[in-house]
This record gives sequence, structure tokens and C-alpha cells, in this order.
Amino acid sequence: MLRNLNIHNFTLVRELDIEINDGMSVVTGETGAGKSIMLDALALTLGSRADASLISTGSDRAEIIATFDIYGNESARQWISERELQDEDTCILRRVLTRDGRSRGFINGSPSTLSDMRQIGSLLADIHSQHEHQSLLSQETHRRLLDEYGMHKDLTSEISELHREFQDKESRLQQLISTAGKESSKLQLLEYQLEELQAISVTSGEAKGLEAEQKRLSNAEDIHFRCNQAIELCRDNDSNNVSAMLAHAIDHLAIIDDKNLTSVIELLRSSQIQIDEAINELQSAVDSFIVDPAKLKKVEARLSSIYDIARKHHVEIDQLPELTKGISKEIDTMKNADVEVATLQVDLEGLREKYLATAKQLTNRRQSAAKKLESAVTNKLRELGMSESDFGVQLKPRTPERPYASGAEDVEFLVSTNNKQPNQSLAKIVSGGELSRISLAIQVVTADTSQVPTLVFDEVDVGIGGAIAEVVGSLLKNLGTKTQIVCVTHLPQVAVQGHHHLQVIKDNATTNVVALARDERVAEIARMLAGIEMTDQSLAHAKQMLTSAQE
Repeated sequence: MLRNLNIHNFTLVRELDIEINDGMSVVTGETGAGKSIMLDALALTLGSRADASLISTGSDRAEIIATFDIYGNESARQWISERELQDEDTCILRRVLTRDGRSRGFINGSPSTLSDMRQIGSLLADIHSQHEHQSLLSQETHRRLLDEYGMHKDLTSEISELHREFQDKESRLQQLISTAGKESSKLQLLEYQLEELQAISVTSGEAKGLEAEQKRLSNAEDIHFRCNQAIELCRDNDSNNVSAMLAHAIDHLAIIDDKNLTSVIELLRSSQIQIDEAINELQSAVDSFIVDPAKLKKVEARLSSIYDIARKHHVEIDQLPELTKGISKEIDTMKNADVEVATLQVDLEGLREKYLATAKQLTNRRQSAAKKLESAVTNKLRELGMSESDFGVQLKPRTPERPYASGAEDVEFLVSTNNKQPNQSLAKIVSGGELSRISLAIQVVTADTSQVPTLVFDEVDVGIGGAIAEVVGSLLKNLGTKTQIVCVTHLPQVAVQGHHHLQVIKDNATTNVVALARDERVAEIARMLAGIEMTDQSLAHAKQMLTSAQE
């Protein structure tokens, strides 16, 4: 629900911070005070268009921030979560207008498009006024309200999933068909490439091993010479070798009777043993080491072939095994394309039949729900003083050849405000007041099932009075027990029904909004009854009306 609306430099508002409570909040004020400003500002955060003329005189920019609590709003929570827009329990919509005519939108601090703001806005609030019905004229809204009213979520979810699966398989089928003509020459090329790669058959890590072997073989003579030199220095040089010198050193020290030299002698003996072991291992390596020019030539030829094939396919050497597997898999896929096409065609036909059967169930349930909705809304319209009105729900069949995400028909709400005229589209209703009351009737009837948690009504009571005004107020109050209602009104019969009362005050060309306590509500309602000049009689009448309405 809407929790806070913060407005800066927007038309007549310099700075305004409004807390919005649960239930029904009424907004009143004198003519020209700017009662609809806060609703216009809210509409901007929900994605409506704007221009620089809405910025307060003398300011460079306007900013509006609407904060919504979406803890129980699963649709909005899912939308926020899917886009990773941080807090899943709060949605903060921010709109900035600048003098150069640009506007920027933000959702939970992230820059967002106007389209995204409209999408999330449609899940958070709906504005109904004489001049703007944010969604009531949309057939998508009509379908949603009917399905929510008829509690068709099980079937609509199944229809949506069948449509998605059908789309995926159909897309794959079209891809296979469209590329079929090009596959023959491509298949020949791939088969040639695979034959070439399999002929050389490079294994994982082979190239690194060959490079190490090539390096060792190419340096074989030098390695053999250096190893023999090391052996001679350590053992085979009769006049001067490391092992002999260590033995002499040990003999010289051993004849000295000094315990302090014992550890030194032991270290020298240990060194002698290690050197002898090293010499033995080095000798074994030399004995097994073979200088083999033929083998070197063979290794270098193999490496050259591997380098060439890698360059030809524009890959690294260690990617050759994966390339071979990939080409083999692609060839198998292409050869099996005919089988896959046939399988997809069978699958699509099965999905189509399942879709049509499920869609037929949904159509039957929509027809049943439509009759109940027609009767309920028509009765509510008559309660609202539109005694000659008739409400209808039209289900228009779609082309049956293919599945649709929302079922086999479009849904449109129709109405006649004169029983002598046939029902027509809501978009053709000329009177803003009539359209507002039609909207109110629909919202009241669908309140228990509607998923939009905040409903905003801007002077839906224009052109009515007396007993009908009391009915409107009562309906809005009852609606406020099920969802959050914000209602701009000029009628005291409606104002007394609010759970909360906000008054719009214009002072020195600026607009402010204040929350009224009970005594202040009495005074405001008395003003609405009697005009600027309040009397004891109007105050008493206002107090009585408020008391009766709040009982």
C-alpha cells in the first residue's frame, strides 16, 4: 500500500510530505486549493507523462517520491525480485523533472524506463478520475479483473505455461526449417573438418608433453656433456674431486681430540653420503639418456602438424580436443534434424490440442463469471443513481490457429448509460462523471479479488448529491476495509465516511496538505455544507453527520 508521498517544487507545492494510512482517506479543500495536485504527482511516479510546465515557478527541477509497502503484494514482489531491484518488501518510485523538458525515473534507487514504471505502477495503484483512468480503459485490465473475480488462476497459469512451451518449440521448429537449405553444404564442410581433426587426433595435454620432449631432445648432447662433467667433478677426477676432498677433511679432523668438532665431522660425513647418492643417480640418468636425432625429428613433425591445425581453425592448441567434440556433436544434430522436426511437429500438435481443451475450460468459466459480474456491476450502478445503465462483459474469440498467453478470447467491458442504447466500449463514454461511477462500481464488486492494493478516486462524485452521495461515500468506506482508498471529494456526504481526512490548503500561492483531527474535521465538513460562512447550525449538522458515519 502507499505509505508516503513526498513532493518538491511541483506546480503549487514547494515541499510536501504526506503519510497515507490504511483504509479510506478523503482529501478535501476549497475550490482552487489544488486538491488534485497530490494525485497528479502520484500519477507521475506511476509512469504518466510530464513536461517542464509542472515545475514550480522559480525552480529548476521537481521531484516526487512515492513509497509503497509491498509485503503482501506477491505480483509486485515478484516483479521487483526478478529485476534484482533490492528491497523486496518496499518499492520506492522516484520521478525527477527538469527545465530542459527531460524526466528521469527510478525504482528503488535504480534508473528505470517510463515503461517499467508503468508496469510496476499498475501492480501498486490505480487512479480513477474524470479525465484519467489509468487502466480501466485497457482490455488487459478487463481480462485481469474478470479472471480474478472468477478465481481462474489455476487455468490462466496453465494456459500461460502451455503458450510458453508452444512458443519455444515453434521457434525451434522454424529455426530448423529456415536453415534446412543451407545445411547440406555446411554439413559437408563440418564432416571434412572432423575427418581432418580425427586424423591428427590430438589428445588433451599432448602438445605440452611434446614441447617438453622436443626441448629435452634438442638439448640432448649438451645435457649429456654437462652431466658427465658434474660426475667427474664430484667423483671421477683422480686429483681433485668433491668426494675425495670431503674424505680428506674428515680424516684430518678425526685425529683431533675435541668434542666441539664432533658435530662438524658428522655434518661432513652426511654431506659425503648425500654427494655419493647424487652421483649415483646422475650416473643412472646418463646411462639411460640417449641422443636420438630421429626421435627429435618425429616429435618436431608431430608438433608442427598440431600447430598447423590449430592455426587453421583459429583456436589454441589445448582447445583442439573440445573443437573435435563440438563439431562431432553439431554433425549429429544436423543429421538428426529431420527426426527433430518430426518430433517437434508431433509435440506442437499435442500442445495445441491440450491448449484448446484447457482454453475451452477457461472460456466456460469466464462466461459464467461474466454473467455474475454483469449482474453485480449493473446493480451497483443503479445504487449509484445510474438507473438506466447496463453493464456487459464481451468475450471476443481469437483466431483459433495458435495458442495465446491469456486464452482463446479477448475480454472487454461494455456499458450503456441509457437502456434505449446498446452497450458500447467504456472508451466511448463521454461523461467523466459517469465513467468515474462505472469505475467505482466495478472496483467495489471486484474488491475482494482484485490484486491492486491502492485505489485512487478523484472527484468520482461530480454531478451527484443527496442520497446517491451517501451511497457513494458508504461504498468507498466499505471498499476501504478491503483495500487502501484515497478519494478527492467536494461532497460532505462522502467526506464524513473517510477513516482519515486530509485537507488541502492554499496559502500565498502555495499548497499544503494537513491531516485533520476530529474537531478540525467537523469544521471542514461544516465549510463544505455551508460555504465559507460557517454557522452554529452547519457545525452541529457536520458533527451529527460525522458521528453517524463513524458509528
